[in-house]
Order: sequence, then structure tokens, then C-alpha cells
Amino acid sequence: MARIGIIGSAGRMGQAIARVVETSGHDLAGGIDQGDDPAALAAKADVLVDFSSPRALAANLAAAQGAGIPIVIGTTGLEAEHHGLIDAAAAHIAVLQTGNTSLGVTLLAHLVREAAARLGDDWDIEIVEMHHRMKVDAPSGTALLLGEAAAAGRGIALAGNTESGRHGMTGARAKGAIGFAALRGGTVTGEHAVILAGDEERLTLSHSAENRTIFARGAVRAAEWLLGRPTGRYTMPEVLGL
Repeated sequence: MARIGIIGSAGRMGQAIARVVETSGHDLAGGIDQGDDPAALAAKADVLVDFSSPRALAANLAAAQGAGIPIVIGTTGLEAEHHGLIDAAAAHIAVLQTGNTSLGVTLLAHLVREAAARLGDDWDIEIVEMHHRMKVDAPSGTALLLGEAAAAGRGIALAGNTESGRHGMTGARAKGAIGFAALRGGTVTGEHAVILAGDEERLTLSHSAENRTIFARGAVRAAEWLLGRPTGRYTMPEVLGL
């Protein structure tokens, strides 16, 4: 049994995680939101789960480090500076950062990497995602995670090898580029498809999220797995043993 603290507890994901914690045999150490002190929460928790905002990341990492406890980071919209903060914290505590805590998406990313590695750059890769109208970042963290998996399969960096936001006379598609398309509307929890298009054939790998409970279950499983791990930076595939 673990005491799990939730950062971003009033949000939709935070509420879903709280419900899963209450039915999983663990204790809810409490939750905080904007304006609250993460150090106070960390002092009474065994592990933190952060689904807040990028601007709160530095304080949340500092709180986990100060208490000497691990932290799961599911916040999306992170940039290079945020990953630098995570790397620095991971020298002192166990940190698991992911763009998606779904176990299904984690396996999907593994399959995308394998497909990209075996099919080669003669196959064009397009990643299409759709989310609810209130989502503020694009492409989604999950789409970027899938893009990174495809790039890793090809042995290239995602940065510098992407195409997105096509409009007007864009010219022909660059060979080997990984394309992104982001759709927003309604109350869609999350739809992702990775299309590998070759000459005269096409392969589509996809995942549909029906509600946020799947992400909450994955986040709690990640928190369970992270307890007792040595210092370092971890990923969701490691939770599944991939």
C-alpha cells in the first residue's frame, strides 16, 4: 500500500486518478492545485503523480526531491527546458515522465517503432490525432511520443524530420519525414492513428481512448512500479517490461 499524492487534483485527470487510487488498495495522500504548496503534499506522500502544468514543473520536482520520493509526470506541453529540469532531478530521485500513461498507447508506441524500423523510409509516416475542443497543446503529447517512436525505429531524430500544419502550396512531401495532423472538437478523449503508407499498400496502427480512467489506471500502475526504484529517469515501456 502506498500513499499517493496528486498534483493537479481538481483537473479531470486528477479526479480520475483519485477515483482509481481509492479503489486500488492505496491511500490518497491528498491533492493540490495552482497556488498550493507541493512540498506540503510531498511531506505526507510516498510518491507523487503530476498532471498539472509545465510552469509548475520546477516546483513540483523540487518538492519531490526535497522529500526524497519518486514522481510520475504526465503533464504535456513540455519543452526542452522542462526536460532539462527532469534530467537534473533524476540524478537525485526516481522520475517517470511520459506523454501518455495508457498501457495500450505504451504498447502502440512499441509497435510503431518496430514497424518503422522494418519498413524503412520508403514508407511515409503520418500521425493523426483528435482531442476535445478544450485541449490547449498540439500536437498532443501522445502524438509526439508516437513520433519519437517512429523516429527511433528509423534511427533519426524527430526534430528536423517532421511536417505539420500543411497549407497552400507546400510542395511535395519530403522523403523520410514524419507528418502530424491535429484535430480538435467535441468531447473526444483521445484518438491516435499512425499511418504507414507505402506504394500500393497502407498500414494503420491506432488507439482509441474511451475515457480518462485508462490514463488514471496507467498512472497509478506507474506510481506503484516506481516505488523503490533507484534514482534515474524512467519511461512507461519499462513499466510493461518492453
